[in-house]
Amino acid sequence: MIKRRFLLLRAMALGAAAPLGGCNYDDPAHPDLADRFLHAMSAWNDKVQAALFNPHTLAPTFRPEQITRPPRFNAFYGIDQAPVVDEASYRLELGGRIQDKTPWSLEQLRRLPRESQITRFVCVEGWRTIGEWSGVRLSDFLRRVGADTRCKYVGFKCADGYYSSIDMPSALHPQTILALDFLGQKLTPAFGAPVRLRIPTKLGFKNPKSIVQLAVTNIYPGGYWEDQGYNWFSGS
Repeated sequence: MIKRRFLLLRAMALGAAAPLGGCNYDDPAHPDLADRFLHAMSAWNDKVQAALFNPHTLAPTFRPEQITRPPRFNAFYGIDQAPVVDEASYRLELGGRIQDKTPWSLEQLRRLPRESQITRFVCVEGWRTIGEWSGVRLSDFLRRVGADTRCKYVGFKCADGYYSSIDMPSALHPQTILALDFLGQKLTPAFGAPVRLRIPTKLGFKNPKSIVQLAVTNIYPGGYWEDQGYNWFSGS
């Protein structure tokens, strides 16, 4: 039923956008008519997806023999450009509406209760892969540091310059974790060491790697791809 709703919404959006094909994009009187329309449609789509999101519905999980091997690398750069973060000096910086903003070391994060999952990573490009992830539930971490979970957004900044953000209901979803391990081993630089977000209810680009800063806010933080026109909510 949900898939049918999304197909219907997509068809409505495409139908509404069709007349824009005749717009004169160089017309000084309407310099960004199509742009503004598409941004409005994207914002509307975000609201619809948020309304359909059920914080109690789990993403599908899989058996160990279904794990994709070898795993597939994805980023906005080549695998040889993946940042190498020194684990000994690593600190996760906290900001925004959080009571205790004391930075967290990797060792401190690893001492917290762990959650493991075998879930599917869905890329906006159309491919998908199954992997095993282990880490700390983001909801547990947010409550531990006194985050105001009434806020709208949780934003992330990364060692490679990437940044992204998610809505608070998705942040509190039981399968959303700060991943520390992948396929039974510590994260490697290519797969987001030392800490990355793993959120199987959203598309792959909403899973930022090598996170160095986390903030809770009511001010829309945007994202690397979202600020270039990608849909912000991007549920999978």
